[in-house]
Amino acid sequence: MKEPHLKAVMTPFPYSVSLEEPLARARKLMLEHHVRHLPVTVDHELKGLISDRDIKLLLGPELGSPDPKQLTVEDAYVENCYAADLETPLRLVLAEMADKHVGAVVVTAHGRLAGIFTATDACRAFAEHLSNQFHPGEGDPPDVA
Repeated sequence: MKEPHLKAVMTPFPYSVSLEEPLARARKLMLEHHVRHLPVTVDHELKGLISDRDIKLLLGPELGSPDPKQLTVEDAYVENCYAADLETPLRLVLAEMADKHVGAVVVTAHGRLAGIFTATDACRAFAEHLSNQFHPGEGDPPDVA
């Protein structure tokens, strides 16, 4: 059996935002598309990652202090996020995520944004692996709400 690489389980072509965009736009994208992480780019070059948690930490418990209308993605994003090449073995990425308590990995190809791999993607891949291992031929695992 061939060892899986990150590209086999990542979400390709993720939604992203630029540094200059209003923070409200990032939050709106997350809510509309049911995601918790967005890569941050400038002219298609990866600059970092912003999460719903980053936004909540910046805005405080009431999500209104400071005034979110005056903030941009640059005010809340993480510049030195975990990024890995799409050819990286999955076991190395998973180990790093667990060791560093990372919820999302920005996936790159030649230094450019190619995808994202989140804890949700990891759970989905592991569920598929277990299903194939212990219930071959039964199809995909059931959706859990």
